[in-house]
Amino acid sequence: MATSETLEQEYVLPEDELPIVSVLIPVRNEAGFIGRCLSALAVQDYPRDRFEVFVLDGESTDLTEHEAQHAAETFELTIFVATNPGRTTAAGLNLGLTLIHGHVVIRVDGHTRVAPDFISANVRALRESGADAVGGPIETRGHGTAGRAIALAMSSPFGVGDAAFRHSQTEQWTDSVPFAAYRREVFERIGGFAEDIDRGEDDEFNYRLRSAGGRVLLTPSIRSVYFARENFGGLLRQYWGYGIAKVNVLRRHPRRLRPRHLIPSAFVITLAGSAVLGVVVDGRFFWLTAAVGGAYAVANLGASLNIASKGHWRDAALLPVAFACIHVAAGAGMIAGVLRLLWPFGRR
Repeated sequence: MATSETLEQEYVLPEDELPIVSVLIPVRNEAGFIGRCLSALAVQDYPRDRFEVFVLDGESTDLTEHEAQHAAETFELTIFVATNPGRTTAAGLNLGLTLIHGHVVIRVDGHTRVAPDFISANVRALRESGADAVGGPIETRGHGTAGRAIALAMSSPFGVGDAAFRHSQTEQWTDSVPFAAYRREVFERIGGFAEDIDRGEDDEFNYRLRSAGGRVLLTPSIRSVYFARENFGGLLRQYWGYGIAKVNVLRRHPRRLRPRHLIPSAFVITLAGSAVLGVVVDGRFFWLTAAVGGAYAVANLGASLNIASKGHWRDAALLPVAFACIHVAAGAGMIAGVLRLLWPFGRR
């Protein structure tokens, strides 16, 4: 690790030349996606000799590594593949940080395809803004009938709340961005990613950066496409994990709590709690179940019809299902996360 005396010389973005950029891609079982992720990096307008790509493989049990190597050979892109025994995203990113040579570190998801100017846009934004971290809004796409509905739900304020990176096209200072580019010295200053938080490591790191006085910029000049899950089972597991992770993140950074974080859990508790009370205590509680469920159904249907009216009628039938999966799984996941903190058995 560099000392404070050598930090400025080694890691500050050089003004007279393009900085070296290290791209970290933590993956596990990303066959079908990692190939196109790497193909997008192969056509960057940033000079090939000024960026390096690390694929941190969390002991995949599918053909992820084979697909990555094949894509690298096909597109003549030099990549470095390292095995991540920790398997989690945070462990992979921390492993990558021990291997890199760059002045700028960019995290890219295996489910992502970046724009041809992705690297250069990140470097430009870091230089021009003076930010410690930059990132752009995500365009979410899906394959198949269910996948398209899931992508639309994940791009909607009704689906994911006021998360600016999901739907905003306005440049703004923010708390967190996905797939961010960081100045190398950031990691020297505040450390690496929290390996005890799975699926929430980005938010936790960016919140920690903000608490240390760092600045995070969201800018639409940085473009990427994220491919959503292709079925509702995968979506449920994804948002269940997000819910659990959010509890751990907010436990460390309670000042980052927003109303949108609590709404899904409040909905699940009210709906399930009133139903249980209706069975155990008094049948009149079912009126509350019906009222809450009915109000949600109306809001869900309204949001779905609004999206469908903008040219997505073929996906209208599954949009309510996608919204419900996101809300119920995220809410139940947060409840489970709280229980894991309160009772030892929940950590097993």
